[in-house]
Amino acid sequence: MQGLAGAAACGTVLASSGRAGPVAASPYRPQFFDAAEWAFLVAACDRLIPADASGPGAVALDVPRFIDRQMDTPYAHGAQWYMNGPFMAGPDNLGYQLPYAPRELYRHGIAGMNAHAATRHGRPFAALSAALQDDLLRAAERGSLVFGDVPSATFFEQLLANVMEGAFSDPIHGGNTGMGGWAMLGFPGARADFMDWVDQYGVHYPLGSVSISGERA
Repeated sequence: MQGLAGAAACGTVLASSGRAGPVAASPYRPQFFDAAEWAFLVAACDRLIPADASGPGAVALDVPRFIDRQMDTPYAHGAQWYMNGPFMAGPDNLGYQLPYAPRELYRHGIAGMNAHAATRHGRPFAALSAALQDDLLRAAERGSLVFGDVPSATFFEQLLANVMEGAFSDPIHGGNTGMGGWAMLGFPGARADFMDWVDQYGVHYPLGSVSISGERA
């Protein structure tokens, strides 16, 4: 699992303090997540990739919108997974062992995170300070929270993976708005030819990014 340390290596460092309260970059209306789930998702995305001097954060990149749209794909329905029993804990080489497709995992995981937030602090996750949100995310990553039969580490792993996908995939999928994620990395995107730059390590790529749709940064 990549985890918070791995996210930091990609420029997704958690902010150390301050109040939560990210403002959505666009008036997007979620189709899958309800209001409480959406509030959690926006807040969690903001903590996993906050805006800083390196570039825009996950909220400005519309990562929550990307994840909401992702919930209506074959991946989110588990259409490409073997989803028959028996379901039992086992070593990592046996792969995913839960009866829940990704969209169901989000339902259970978000409910679990909000329940722990309410039990510990009397408020849902999105209403907590950034520091308390970070504490809960770290606890979920360690697997020290209990979400019924859903290991919190499994939920966190999916959440972080989807946040990274939304921040750095092509904007055609709903995230990485303005190709801001690519700009942070100096990634050329869908340019037809950038082979002259492949072996030039540590050199700034000067031509900007291009999306599949032809959008240019």
